[in-house]
This record gives sequence, structure tokens and C-alpha cells, in this order.
Amino acid sequence: MSRICYFTGKKPRAGKSIARRGISKKAGGIGLKTTGITIRRFTPNLQKVRIIENGTVKTVRVSAKYLKTGRVIRAPKRTWKKPEAATPQA
Repeated sequence: MSRICYFTGKKPRAGKSIARRGISKKAGGIGLKTTGITIRRFTPNLQKVRIIENGTVKTVRVSAKYLKTGRVIRAPKRTWKKPEAATPQA
């Protein structure tokens, strides 16, 4: 599985980590000096969740931010039975 959210499509993004030394001017120093810049990845906080899709149970990766919205339909416990098709009354 790749690191992509099943619902929102969030995936890792590139960024930079900047190393600095010194004391800021605000704190009474002569300012911060940049000593190095490194490329890094910002990965989304993905969690494995079981969902029901088209009557089948699937395990998918979902971002934690999306889980907090409460929109994910979680699979019930093992006692779940598939609902019977409703028959039209004549």
C-alpha cells in the first residue's frame, strides 16, 4: 500500500529542514545564522480502518484528520450479517 489517504488523497509532500544557530535579535543576540538546509518529507498521519464498500469489508488507509470528521463508515463486529433483499409486496 502506498502512503495515500483513501478518501482525501493526501500523500507525502516535500519540504525543507533548516538548521540555524545563534540568538535571535529579539532575544538580544546578533541574529540567527543558517548552517544547513536539508530536504525532508512531510507524511500524512494515516491509520488503517475497516470500511464497508458495496457490501464487502475492506481495510484502507485513512488520514487521522478525516477520521475526526466522523464521515467514515466503520465495519461492525464479526456478528454482522448481510441484509436480505427487500421483496416488493403485491
